[in-house]
Amino acid sequence: MRLLSDIAGKVNAVRARQIAFFALLCGTILTPLSAEAATRAMRPTDVTMVMELDSPIRPGEYAWDESGAPVGGGVRVVVDLSAQKLYVYRGGVEIGRTFILYGVDDRPTPLGTFPILQKDADHRSSTYGDAPMPYTLRLTWDGVSIHGSDIDPQYGTHGCIGVPVAFAKLLFAAAHLGDSVLVTRDWMPAIYAPTHLAALESNAGDIATGS
Repeated sequence: MRLLSDIAGKVNAVRARQIAFFALLCGTILTPLSAEAATRAMRPTDVTMVMELDSPIRPGEYAWDESGAPVGGGVRVVVDLSAQKLYVYRGGVEIGRTFILYGVDDRPTPLGTFPILQKDADHRSSTYGDAPMPYTLRLTWDGVSIHGSDIDPQYGTHGCIGVPVAFAKLLFAAAHLGDSVLVTRDWMPAIYAPTHLAALESNAGDIATGS
């Protein structure tokens, strides 16, 4: 794990506010958000620790490590469509990361901030031929959810966010109804872009190793 000191605060605060505002706007249009749910939406300045991985996450892979996070409590999820990654945080500490599939063409995955509305470990699609969608976390009542899937980057979804089934099971267990999911683009590139990660690893003065 890597502990972020002042780096997160230096990640373009103006851009972070613009993303949060746009996410809240889109979320209000697509699915009603309570003031409490909007407040819980993840912001770059909320992140205090990220996972240190030996190599970038590839299709079908995931990382999960709760050792540095507070025990219990809800999670906050960030889906970065540009990077095709999903990040899970508890108490500001990243505990999960994976490669995703998302909606393309005429059924894009909507941007915005969404509360988890429903959990269904054995969900099957009523629209797409009874297709299994294990460990579903419903984000909208018109069919957008996070669920387990075979992850082939040559394919897209009909708006849902597909993650490896094993990862979906872990996320399903960790998430609570009402936990927020932010769907955005270019999430914290100064932290998560591979070139920046390499630079951070060579500069021990900027970040300290978490225990």
